[in-house]
Amino acid sequence: MANPVPDQRREQMLRAAVEVICERGFSDTRIADVAKRTGASPALVIYYFGTKDGLLTAAFRFSEEQFSGRTAEILEGLDTAAARLETLVRLTCVREGAGEDPGAWGLWFDLRAQAFRHPEVARDRVESDQRWRDTIARVVREGQRTGEFAEVDVLDFAITFSALLDGLSIQVALSDPEVDSDRAIAIGMRFAADRLAFDWSPPTKRARRRATTRH
Repeated sequence: MANPVPDQRREQMLRAAVEVICERGFSDTRIADVAKRTGASPALVIYYFGTKDGLLTAAFRFSEEQFSGRTAEILEGLDTAAARLETLVRLTCVREGAGEDPGAWGLWFDLRAQAFRHPEVARDRVESDQRWRDTIARVVREGQRTGEFAEVDVLDFAITFSALLDGLSIQVALSDPEVDSDRAIAIGMRFAADRLAFDWSPPTKRARRRATTRH
């Protein structure tokens, strides 16, 4: 059997890195762990990613690209900006293991912890947050264009809303007894509905079950 081409080999390592970091946490992950999972040598992992921090940022970027691609597909299938905005909230305020990326919250937490002291990781964190704000801003501008949303400062809303969702998602991910997914989603959507002047009410339990089954 032929050896994987370089791009395939790199992707194998990225997938393995995501798995190992999510299972063990960044501090307990070694280059050798990722190498072992892919049947490669530690030297080859270092060749592709340079350092452990480089591996973390590449793994996070890879995971985020997978999430962004799936999110874009979901948003394209929705008819209204309000539905797209609610989808962003629902995809954010999920408990660990409820989505398609088991362990992804652990990767997200590790990236931010490392970003506090490591400039290379910090740059990736900034780019990641900006992409997320840009996604929110696109949805809001589309809603304003169609008349669904009130005219607001889009950048100000995107910054505020993304910060609110980050805070809520942390509470959900840590299983806060007062903040489950449903409450977090309701808080986020009530804020958005108030700022953007559109009607929103929580779906019934049956509707939530149907949405969970579809996704």
